[in-house]
Amino acid sequence: MNEATHLLATDLDGTLVGDRKGLDRLLGFYESQEYDVSLIYITGRHHQSAMSLIEQENLPIPEVLITDVGTEIHLGPALEKDSAWEHRMLKHWQPEAIDKLAASFKGLKKQDLPVSNRCSFYAEDSDTVLAFEQRLASAGIPHKLIFSGGRDLDILPAESGKGAALQYILDKFNAHEAKMLVAGDSGNDKEMLTLGFPSVIVGNAQPELLQSPESPMIFRASKVCAGGIQEAWNYFHPE
Repeated sequence: MNEATHLLATDLDGTLVGDRKGLDRLLGFYESQEYDVSLIYITGRHHQSAMSLIEQENLPIPEVLITDVGTEIHLGPALEKDSAWEHRMLKHWQPEAIDKLAASFKGLKKQDLPVSNRCSFYAEDSDTVLAFEQRLASAGIPHKLIFSGGRDLDILPAESGKGAALQYILDKFNAHEAKMLVAGDSGNDKEMLTLGFPSVIVGNAQPELLQSPESPMIFRASKVCAGGIQEAWNYFHPE
């Protein structure tokens, strides 16, 4: 990563993964280039689930794997957990208090996940999410709230999120000068898509992302999933 010249930071489900033919074309395209493309996967999946998907889809092993909507970072050939990031995430994290508060809302259902670094729920509607957010704020609980897909509600450590985690990696490895593309398809990708780097909203993106403001740094692909990534790569980096 320290000497990366080209970098793809991408969500997995519905972005890199979802169209096998498009994925094979994208990977073949990268292999045919004279430069190497360093890979950062940024997913809402937990670590074990992300690794299973990488194996199932025969994806290249990334140099960085960011999981749980940016609350965990794994680095290097063995994808070991970044302890400094973990310490930052746990500093003011109060999952028990968040779960206790959520239990008083009939419109929230706890997601069964084998992690403690995020609190995830299924929400009946946006009004429930708004009311819950107001209660969290009134209780003085540090957090970041992300609502995506019309039902998936993630309560994260305040300094986390896909954008924050990506920025941390770019700073850590001084990779700001790399020719880069950020790719996503849902609301929890919005933070990283609006960092100001060349970015793509793939053609199959969810409504909450399609409705985001126009920006010269955000390419709206006509092709879905990996095909949209290649479309945007050729737009921003046509060499």
